[in-house]
Amino acid sequence: MAKTVTKSAKKPAAKAAAKPAGKAAKPAAKPAPKAAAKAAAKPAAKASTKTAPKAKAKSAKKPMLKLSMLKPSVNNMTVRVFARAAGFDHAETDAWGITRSPEYMARNPAHLTPMIEDKGLPRGVLWESCAIMQYLANKHGLEKFYPKAPAKRAMIDSAMFYLIGTLYPYVARATYPALGFPQYAGEVGHSDAHPDKKSEAQKAAMAAIAEPLEVFHSFFRDGKPFIGGTSPSIADIRLAATLEFLAVIDYPLPKWAKDYVEAIEKKLGKAYAEPAADVRGYIAYVRSQPKA
Repeated sequence: MAKTVTKSAKKPAAKAAAKPAGKAAKPAAKPAPKAAAKAAAKPAAKASTKTAPKAKAKSAKKPMLKLSMLKPSVNNMTVRVFARAAGFDHAETDAWGITRSPEYMARNPAHLTPMIEDKGLPRGVLWESCAIMQYLANKHGLEKFYPKAPAKRAMIDSAMFYLIGTLYPYVARATYPALGFPQYAGEVGHSDAHPDKKSEAQKAAMAAIAEPLEVFHSFFRDGKPFIGGTSPSIADIRLAATLEFLAVIDYPLPKWAKDYVEAIEKKLGKAYAEPAADVRGYIAYVRSQPKA
């Protein structure tokens, strides 16, 4: 790239210099060194003006993205998939066991993952998977994943908020006990309630999953391959990652949901498959352990 810029900058300058030299060779050499200098300077200046922006555009690339994450988590898997699918040059730090450290808490008092670091952010860091994807898509103009058109964007936002507010709490209640993840405060699973009560709450959550799933199928997809239309959006990445957790409880996913996850993995390739392998590997490990 640098060589191309150098060449295109040199050629006009050399041409310009050659013309005045030819005129100066005539017998009646008039004292016009100033005019010659001007003529030589003008094309050179023009050349540098034209070529400089091109060089800048070609060399522009997405900056290094620093991501703190936990491999077994679908929330983290979401951003890991997005970072790969969007083509970011990124570095992942495994935050296992350090999210409560003074250093981590000083930057992220919520002690959550995934977390990205970016100098452009008011506090330098950002957590929450959907917020991270929205921010990066906005900053880098990734309309393929997060369109700017208000109506299309509203549907993607609605799908993500509905997932976080309705579907994911059911998924967490149904799967966290089996995964060995701590339950949220206020949940039966977090309390000192009798194991039978906890089991009832888990079964109720499993039964409740079917309704929001159908909403994604009939309303948000509405006959299209993905929520984003013909290609996966950030809402699709979030939904597919969430569905991965249901394998730990042998949840009978409807055929459309199985086909949907397969279609996303096929469309995104390794960008999806690699982070998904970590989640699936953890689920396989959990399932292989003898039940207490």
